[in-house]
Order: sequence, then C-alpha cells, then structure tokens
Amino acid sequence: MPNAKRLGEILVEQGIISLKTRDRLLQRAEILHRRIGNVLEDLGLVTGEELAAALANQHGYKTATNLVRITVPPDLLELLPIEVAMQHLVFPLKKEGSRLALAMADPTDMRICNNLAADSGLKIIPFIATKQEIREAISHHYLGKPAARPTSRTVLAVDDDQLIRSILTDILEKDRYRVLTASDGMQAFRTVIAESPHVIITDLVMPKLDGYGLLNALKNIPETSFIPVILISGQLKSEEEELKAFEKGFFDVLLKPLNQASVRARVKRAFHFYDNQYRLF
Repeated sequence: MPNAKRLGEILVEQGIISLKTRDRLLQRAEILHRRIGNVLEDLGLVTGEELAAALANQHGYKTATNLVRITVPPDLLELLPIEVAMQHLVFPLKKEGSRLALAMADPTDMRICNNLAADSGLKIIPFIATKQEIREAISHHYLGKPAARPTSRTVLAVDDDQLIRSILTDILEKDRYRVLTASDGMQAFRTVIAESPHVIITDLVMPKLDGYGLLNALKNIPETSFIPVILISGQLKSEEEELKAFEKGFFDVLLKPLNQASVRARVKRAFHFYDNQYRLF
C-alpha cells in the first residue's frame, strides 16, 4: 500500500476531525462493527467527498465523480448485477480492452475486485467515489430513476395484499409519515435503493422475494443494514417462531389482523432506534 497511514490519522492531519473525536469514534465503530469512515459520514462529521478524498489518499487511488452523467453501455452493466453493485457499493465506469475501471466506496474490501477479475478475466482498476455518488449512479443507470434522500420521515410498507398496504398507509399518514409501498420483496429492494426509507414494514410471505429474503438482502448492504425492519405475519403462532424472527434480525413483529395502536407504537420505536443508533454516550 502506497500510504500506510490509518484513515483516522489522515483525517486528523487534514484538520477535518480532532484527535479526541477520532479516538471516540474508533471505540464506537468497534462496538457497531463498522468502519470508522462509515460512522463518521453517517454522523455528519465528514462529508462524502472528504471521506472519498481521504480514502484515495490512504490507498493511492484516483477519485471518480459525476457518475450519473457518464455513458454506460448495457453490456457493462451486465458485468455487475444491481444486487452485487449495491451490496458492495461499486459501479462499473469504463472498459478498455482487458481493463475495467470500477468505482468503489470501500477500498479496504477488495473481494469484489478479485471475484470480478476472476469471473471476467479483466484487470480491475479501482477508483474511489462517495457512497452517495455510487447510489445515485446505480439508481440512474440500472433503474432509470433519480436516487432520493427523504426530507421527511419515510416508511416503506411492503405487502402483496393491497388492503394491508392501504391500511398501513392510512394509519401512518395520520402521524404525518411519508409512506411508500411495494407489492413484493424485489420491488421493495429497488425502492430502498432509490428512495432510502428510514423504516420498513414487510409481510413475511410474498412472491419473488419474501420477508426473510428482503431482510437478508438489506443486511448484506452497508447502506441499508441498519434500517429497522418490522415484520408483519399471521403465521407466527408460537413464541419460538417469534423468537426466530428476532434472531434473523427483524427489529419488531406485528401480527395480523393489524392493530392501529400497535402499528403506531412499533413505528415510533423504530424511528427512536434509527435516531439514536449512533449515540456516542
């Protein structure tokens, strides 16, 4: 590695954070099992651009910007399925001969580069981009829609039953939440990529991708792994089945038929968790 300095050290040297802040965030990142750069950015202590520049400095790579504006041919997108691009926060920039330029947010994890090189026979040239740039590029080039950061508290309600979606929408809009809906897990996954909801309520049994499959897809992606997901089910008939849902990683459980007070209480608690998950003290 051209530069053996740690990321926190680089940010301190650049005057972006203090030494005391770095030490506190290192402890917090260890508790959360996350990298210090991700925690710093999520807390708003560094910008995405500052983090990308520091990572490029650390690893000796160039940065990439304006990913939405570049022209990306369909065959280049086919090299990297959208689920893989989101899971690893990478985006294919350009292919020249046997070389593939790849934008990535986390250069400390090179497994995707190694796997892509082995599968395609291409030499991967890494570039560093912000998480937001990559997310916007994925949404624009793969989904054909702009990525959005919600300006109001947003809940995604996922159920293949139109009545359930309508009930949830009516309940939550009374509490002034912005409500998005999806009819199956795959549609929900794409909505998460494009809309970044704060809280998700999902049915267990759905076509294409069920509740467990949606949860697993979200947990495998750094950008979405901390979204609280509430499970709706009419099938959890025992404490053991409910315990399994929590062990899988669901934040909470709602049983059918839905009770308005229970929905409101669980969503409120989920937002409290979302707001306080990075609390330092």
